[in-house]
Amino acid sequence: MEIREATDDDAEAIRSTAHESLNSTYTAFLDEETIDDAVQQWYGESFTDDITDDRVLFLVVERDGEVIGFSQSELVGQQASTGHLLWLHIHPDHRDGGTGVRLLVRTREALLEEGASEIQCFVLADNEGGNQFYRDHGFEQAGQRDVDIGDETFTENVYVESDHEADGSWGAIDEVTVDDETIYVSYGEAARGSKSPFYTAYRTKDQRERYAWFCGNCDSIDNAMDAMGRIECNNCGNRRKATRWDASYL
Repeated sequence: MEIREATDDDAEAIRSTAHESLNSTYTAFLDEETIDDAVQQWYGESFTDDITDDRVLFLVVERDGEVIGFSQSELVGQQASTGHLLWLHIHPDHRDGGTGVRLLVRTREALLEEGASEIQCFVLADNEGGNQFYRDHGFEQAGQRDVDIGDETFTENVYVESDHEADGSWGAIDEVTVDDETIYVSYGEAARGSKSPFYTAYRTKDQRERYAWFCGNCDSIDNAMDAMGRIECNNCGNRRKATRWDASYL
């Protein structure tokens, strides 16, 4: 699985993913015609302009050469100090293995790298699953706002990060099964890799026993660390360089 910035070539796949995702989740309170109109309005002819906008961020999830999900975010404020995660869609055929939370993590990281000091996420109040998703991964509701979809106005819940550790890191924990073993991955404890970050994994949710490094590129814990702190995933070759402290002893 690869998470990358979208290009013009991804436009049709993004439209299709949005359509399938909305139809699988939102038909309890949006009719199909409204969904069709919304997808055309948001991801129609002018959509390629959004992809190239410096203040708009589209990330896509690609698996085996196929786009299976995307996130849509924007930077707001004069100093681009707030990142708004507007939509996070995973194709209904691929909602497994923590794909959604992995995309959430990478979107958050990308917004922070672009200069955002705060992340806000938006989800329709009627979308019970979407609201639970953010609550489960380190966010709490901070307010509401109105959003127009077609000719109707709906209420969106606004979420902000809530689960911070003493050092200010993000404390979202995800339960993951690897080789029939349950581990708890801390996305706030990341080390940059050549293909994707490595995340600290624990044996228990209370994070009392550090267990392994979880490769963000292939979801494997089969890796090795040398004396200088370099990590290499034995499954996909993702590499973490030695830290600055380690490098001083080379």
